[in-house]
Amino acid sequence: MNKRPIRLVISDIDGTILNDQHQVDYQLKTQLPLLQEKGIPFVLASARSPLGMEPIAQQLGLIDNPLACYNGALVIKGNSQNYDVLMEHGLDKKEVQYLLELVQEKFPAVAINLYSGKDWFAEQIDKWVQEEADITGENPILQSLVSVVEGRTSIHKLLLIGEAITIQNLHDSLQNTNFPKTAFYLSKENYLEVTAKQVSKENALQEIAHFYQIPLQQVMAIGDNFNDLPMLKLAGLGVAMGNAPKAVKEQAAAVTHTNNNHGVAQAIEQYVLD
Repeated sequence: MNKRPIRLVISDIDGTILNDQHQVDYQLKTQLPLLQEKGIPFVLASARSPLGMEPIAQQLGLIDNPLACYNGALVIKGNSQNYDVLMEHGLDKKEVQYLLELVQEKFPAVAINLYSGKDWFAEQIDKWVQEEADITGENPILQSLVSVVEGRTSIHKLLLIGEAITIQNLHDSLQNTNFPKTAFYLSKENYLEVTAKQVSKENALQEIAHFYQIPLQQVMAIGDNFNDLPMLKLAGLGVAMGNAPKAVKEQAAAVTHTNNNHGVAQAIEQYVLD
């Protein structure tokens, strides 16, 4: 177990600081001012967009801290309407165009969501896009995705949603297709995330620790799923949520309570404030 004092905390959002009703843990709200008094930043890292993260950051009083959006493809500071870009890693546009063609031709039932900066684009509202809108509280801009790719400087993420078996088949198909600069991973059984290959929460952790000039040994990372695991393993103290899959808990340095039982608050109390 890490014996050096924790000077930076990086946390996932969904399934971590949010309970199963998508509500922020009230115990965590009471702890964050104590972290602030000690000069310990609490930074959110999520697959969400800036607009999807900002209301949560505001609830927690974290709007002045960096936000690692799209799993670190875009790290910003400031509000979503007027922010400074601290780091960004955009997708290769030629590979995005090829992917759009492939999915629309071979997997037409899959909903394609494209994210650039704070903006979410889709070509139509189907049940999958509506479901994502209900979860995040955002609404997409309806526009041809080809025109978005041509007009935008950076494309930070694509999210492909469909029936679980269809998404599994698409994921398998993409593993055998030439996308040298693009990474694909499942964040849910029916959610396929697409980012630049160098994007990960692990890299986001490194970049944010460097931003604060804090050694990795003094960082605590908290998460609940497989995409959090590299971040948990890199941090000086990686804490898995009690609701995390067994394989994630086995590889983390510590395990806290579940997201429905104040797990993040318990980890902060035990490993940072104690």
